Amino acid sequence: MASSDIASARPLTQQDYKTLSLAALGGALEFYDFIIFVFFANAIGQLFFPPEMPDWLRLLQTFGIFAAGYVVRPLGGIVMAHFGDLLGRKRMFTLSILMMAVPTLLIGLLPTYATIGLAAPLLLLLMRIFQGAAVGGEVPGAWVFVSEHVPSRYTGLACGILTAGLTVGILLGSLVATGLNTVYTPAEVLDGAWRYPFLLGGIFGFGAMYLRRWLHETPVFAEMQQRKALATEMPLKSVLRSHRGAVTVSILLTWMLSAGIVVVILMTPALLQKIHHIDARTTLIANTCATLCLAFGCVIAGWLADRLGAKPVILVGSLLLAIATWVFYTTVGSRPDLLLPLYAITGLFVGVVGAVPCVLVQAFPAQVRFSGLSFSYNISYAIFGGLTPIVVTLMLKSDVLGPAYYVIGVCVVGMLTALFVKNGGKTAH
Repeated sequence: MASSDIASARPLTQQDYKTLSLAALGGALEFYDFIIFVFFANAIGQLFFPPEMPDWLRLLQTFGIFAAGYVVRPLGGIVMAHFGDLLGRKRMFTLSILMMAVPTLLIGLLPTYATIGLAAPLLLLLMRIFQGAAVGGEVPGAWVFVSEHVPSRYTGLACGILTAGLTVGILLGSLVATGLNTVYTPAEVLDGAWRYPFLLGGIFGFGAMYLRRWLHETPVFAEMQQRKALATEMPLKSVLRSHRGAVTVSILLTWMLSAGIVVVILMTPALLQKIHHIDARTTLIANTCATLCLAFGCVIAGWLADRLGAKPVILVGSLLLAIATWVFYTTVGSRPDLLLPLYAITGLFVGVVGAVPCVLVQAFPAQVRFSGLSFSYNISYAIFGGLTPIVVTLMLKSDVLGPAYYVIGVCVVGMLTALFVKNGGKTAH
């Protein structure tokens, strides 16, 4: 116990910063690989499905293939977490990036429907399934990896920095898509330029995998291995038997995390164009600012979780996000000149999600931490991440403020869930 107290009291070292940087960079590049598909959905739909197919059906099938990545996340996450708890965090952390880089590169090399017919969309679906399985292991694995490397009083900051890294991956995807559509005409994009972001993503992935060679196994896992204190049965079995409360809290907080990012960051640009007829370029610039503010918000929320405890940060942060969302959606229609500052502030408050992984990591004991966190996070994302766009679209039919009502509702769920969070990890300063 004394040695762990000394370890938690030490300051962050150069090695800690190196580990955090490499993990965040890898997370950003892997998330870029996962998200880049959505920016080229229209081009992929035209190239990988029969030309006589109606536009709406082609787009639906393309998004169906994109969604397949979400559906298989739990399976990939559970399998990789199982071996992460038994064989080591580092091995799975490196495997997840390989499982993402290879299919991303292959998507960029796939023959289209015109060349190989029905085999083209089937191969695309297979690649997307591999990508989903990889990201299902990457995100929980990365949180566990960094939190077990740094002193316990810096868990929030470490998880916040890593979550900010994932956010930068979304931003990178948006910037690459914008750049490509600026340099090439729509005809040139269809003619082969759409492949470049995927080939780039594959190269990014292999680069990140090479960099991860310099990471070490987490001290927590190494100590458990030495003490022969690893899980003696299937880790997930132990999670479902003994940690149901932690699973429930983790699922509900992940719902808030997914809603904030999916609605406010990913869906809002399209909604602003459709509802308020704001041009695409303006919404994209505002979205870039909001995403940057989200990255900063994640780091701030993680840092505050270490100082004050995660419970008050999630309680107050959820309230501020609910208020900012309401002001943003009710004002932007009549005052489009305020779009940029209001979207930036709302993006900053979405950063409350940076405190969520800190709770998830601390909710499970080290022996089953990877499995517990991965199961809760991926099940929640598969259900709520997949349903959120559908529910928000249906709510829009009856009220243009549907997206605001949804985010505010989920913020209330987040605040109520925060009441059940053990306020661990708070440090005395």
